[in-house]
Amino acid sequence: MLKELILKNRSYRRFFQSERISKSQLRAWVDLARNSPSARNMQSLKYILSTEESFNSQIFECLSWAGYLSYWKGPEEGERPSGYIVMVHDTLISGNYLCDDGIAAQSILLGAVEAGFGGCIIHSVNRTKLKEILRLNDQYEIVHVLALGKPKETVVIDEIKEDDVKYWRDEDQVHHVPKRSLDEIILEMK
Repeated sequence: MLKELILKNRSYRRFFQSERISKSQLRAWVDLARNSPSARNMQSLKYILSTEESFNSQIFECLSWAGYLSYWKGPEEGERPSGYIVMVHDTLISGNYLCDDGIAAQSILLGAVEAGFGGCIIHSVNRTKLKEILRLNDQYEIVHVLALGKPKETVVIDEIKEDDVKYWRDEDQVHHVPKRSLDEIILEMK
């Protein structure tokens, strides 16, 4: 069951924008992150939730969507996320968040997938502009933005070829993600 959730948890970048996510649903997913492990148990990550279309549009303008798809500027209107979670680090609690961001993001996205949604962790963010939009003071540093919605695209895992890790889309707009084999990533000790 866990492996099935992990295999469904892809980086979705196109959504059925009309399929709304409630604020209470976002809160439930953040609660999964809250209950996940935290390095030194510092719990310095905080979350800003957005489900309002006008606010979502402002967040959208601060994001870059797919580095390997340089021709694509992101989802068109009608295919954009219906919710966002902006993950921020509270620097007054701790000087760094170590690995907490990955643990928290994975917990949130697994919760989304379990509920029939999906998302994408976006690290390529115009942090200065987004910080102004969110009216964040210097205590908070933007870590990632999680874009969430009902996936409108198919994402498949392919075997990596010729050490090429770049994801791509075929003529049917199926998103292909190459993965290294299990044997390649396990180092045998001799």
